Amino acid sequence: MSLFLPLAMAIALTLILSPLVRLLAMKSGVVDLPDYRKIHTEAMPLLGGLAIYIGFWATVLCTQAVTKEILAFGAGSLLILISGVWDDARGLRPAAKLAFQLAAAFIVVLYGGIRIDFVTSLYGANPISLGWMAFPLTIGWVVGLTNAINLMDGLDGLAAGVSGIAAVTIGVVSLMEGFFSVGVLALILGLCSLAFLRINFHPAKLFMGDTGALFLGFSLAVLSMMGMTKMATTVSVFLPILVLGVPIFDTLLAIVRRLVNKTPIFSPDKDHLHHRLLAMGLSHKNAVLAVYGVSVFLSLSAIGISLLPTGQAMMALFLVALAVFFGADRLGVIGRKFRENRAEGEKASIHRKSEG
Repeated sequence: MSLFLPLAMAIALTLILSPLVRLLAMKSGVVDLPDYRKIHTEAMPLLGGLAIYIGFWATVLCTQAVTKEILAFGAGSLLILISGVWDDARGLRPAAKLAFQLAAAFIVVLYGGIRIDFVTSLYGANPISLGWMAFPLTIGWVVGLTNAINLMDGLDGLAAGVSGIAAVTIGVVSLMEGFFSVGVLALILGLCSLAFLRINFHPAKLFMGDTGALFLGFSLAVLSMMGMTKMATTVSVFLPILVLGVPIFDTLLAIVRRLVNKTPIFSPDKDHLHHRLLAMGLSHKNAVLAVYGVSVFLSLSAIGISLLPTGQAMMALFLVALAVFFGADRLGVIGRKFRENRAEGEKASIHRKSEG
């Protein structure tokens, strides 16, 4: 079957379902109320993730062959959807959400056989089998990425756009490497997510909520394992991290920032990438577009690196990582307090030398 039908169906279903889901959320009172930590100033309907979920799975079930992997993916994503809807509608304790995520990850690994079994050697030798480490590493990847997308869902259209860009990139790379079925699934997910921007981009009329953010994070984690981690190229172990670099780096830098600033790891702050862009004076819309730009840069880098010989690919990876951390430091994403302390230390050192 050609790509046109499933991709057109994904876009059409998401566009049709989004306003219907908005009406459902408003009539059922599932809304996100403003508070001091949030950007929006009025109650916003949630559950937008339902439009993405239904658009994706209706398209997949109508146009793609149902395999054991897809059944496991579907069962796991249903658990994630239930936890997201529950949390949006009534609130769900973090421990309960984690339990749903672990159960979903177990289904994908134990029933579907979807896991990270090996990593390619940096020296071009045979792939390195992970053995018993494959299970905890896979579970950690699924749960970690599921929550990373949720943590960055702080501005209108941010999570949907970044997830859409990442999913399309996974699709393109998978098709290039011969993983056609995975590539189609990823493209369907990407276009569902991007079509949702019609109602979710600033000024948003509908939020995806945990329903959408958790589903997108889970789906990206699973699809990246089904496609990109199976590649035989030496740099394949790094490509999913690069494609999903915005949510991954933002979450990791948040952990580093809180350790450096000696604050609890799970405490909220306003030093995430989108917060720093707003603090620099960018408008809501331009801050989101700037993050899209970073995501596109990382995605195009991943596609280009996948085509390079090993030596050049490793050098390109190093340069991209250097650029990311330099940019994060300049923006203050790593931590303003850390930069202020470093600056004070440098001034003190200069002062001591001048006195000497």
